[in-house]
Amino acid sequence: MSSSIGHPGSGRHAAPARPGRRAFWADARFLIGVLLVAASIAGVWFVVAASRQTVSVLAAADTLVPGQPVTAADVTVVDVALGQARDAYLAPDALGEGLVALRTIEVGELVPAAGVGESELSDRTSVVVQSSVDVPAGLDRGALVELWETPAADPADPGVFAEPRILVADAVVARITRDDGVMAAGGASLELVIERSRVADVLAAVAAGAVLSAVPTAGGAVPDAPADGADEPAAGEDVPEGESANEEPAG
Repeated sequence: MSSSIGHPGSGRHAAPARPGRRAFWADARFLIGVLLVAASIAGVWFVVAASRQTVSVLAAADTLVPGQPVTAADVTVVDVALGQARDAYLAPDALGEGLVALRTIEVGELVPAAGVGESELSDRTSVVVQSSVDVPAGLDRGALVELWETPAADPADPGVFAEPRILVADAVVARITRDDGVMAAGGASLELVIERSRVADVLAAVAAGAVLSAVPTAGGAVPDAPADGADEPAAGEDVPEGESANEEPAG
């Protein structure tokens, strides 16, 4: 008769071994976090790199007045960082024949694409008048003035005049010729850019012997709206992240 000695605890099944804990790098949330961090770094790098990229656009070498033909001699090429606003300004290869300024563009200002166009789009022309009063020494090309008319009250009596009135409220100065001679009687000759619809009134006033006077406006600058609703920076200003001052003649 055989006997068997049972091992203590015989008849009980041993508990199954626990699976090993997964490595932390295999966790899905950790992988998603790594991807988000990498995407953020790449996005920041892309924005910084894009802001440092420059494009070549045109800037006014001298003040351009409405109706003035725009040629390579009137502009310079500047390299600026414009970002998404690059299409708002005139590129060197867009400067073609027959372009004129549609508004006043100050010296050094980047030429807006909407600020120039074909001559048929311009409703301005220039006339030369003699101002009875001298103009301030600081008044220069591109300034905005009012042209006042003092009509003769009685054609038979040249010394009697009627009440002065504004003949043209928004004339732009294209050129000023001052008579600085010893025998000068004062006043100045001005070439003014005005709307074509006002030319007949100016010529009629001159023919009637009216006294004309050019008076600077309060601001002295032409109130033009920037292209695409954005401010138009001058060459040398931040545009918008900053721009280089590298300039070279256009053409």
